Amino acid sequence: MLAPPWLESLLSTTFFTVCPSHRDAPRSESNMFCLDCISDAFCFYCRSTRHKDHSAIQIRRSSYHDVVRVAEIQKVLDITGVQTYVINSARVLFLNERPQPKSSTSKGVPHLCEICGRSLLDPFRFCSLGCKLARIKNNGDATCNLGSKDDEVGEMREGRLPSKEEEELRERGQQEMYTSTLTPPNSNTRRRKGTPHRAPFGS
Repeated sequence: MLAPPWLESLLSTTFFTVCPSHRDAPRSESNMFCLDCISDAFCFYCRSTRHKDHSAIQIRRSSYHDVVRVAEIQKVLDITGVQTYVINSARVLFLNERPQPKSSTSKGVPHLCEICGRSLLDPFRFCSLGCKLARIKNNGDATCNLGSKDDEVGEMREGRLPSKEEEELRERGQQEMYTSTLTPPNSNTRRRKGTPHRAPFGS
């Protein structure tokens, strides 16, 4: 198998609904998934009781889309080739493909998702775990199992996590781009109203 049996179930699960067993509890949102049970999402309290000794991961939200922290998912899944993002100081990746605005265009974009065509920030192959799984089903030239990673050349082909230096350079470039866009024009270049002059006295 090129993907674990629980992956497809994870990607099709609905998260962030109210847990029916703990409706009145303060942390009742269902944002956990058990890799052993492969069942519905559950909440924090279910984790400590029904899934105490199980392998579970926590799902988070970014702009109404489900994400998972790289630090958690990479322990159980080969995420090679999937674009990652830094959100709230944590590196995450999206579970599923996100709808793109109709006005967006991929013209001139160097990196695109091989499945949905979404533009990517780095030389990765997929925008989400869902798109990587779709590629596995269609072509079988990628893998999500940790025990069957490609060699170093294959990982470079699929895309790799940028090094710390590369990431800092990219983020610095983005900051400079936004700064140059938002910086107001130099005060010296603004036109000033001319100082009125009195007409010369006649002789």
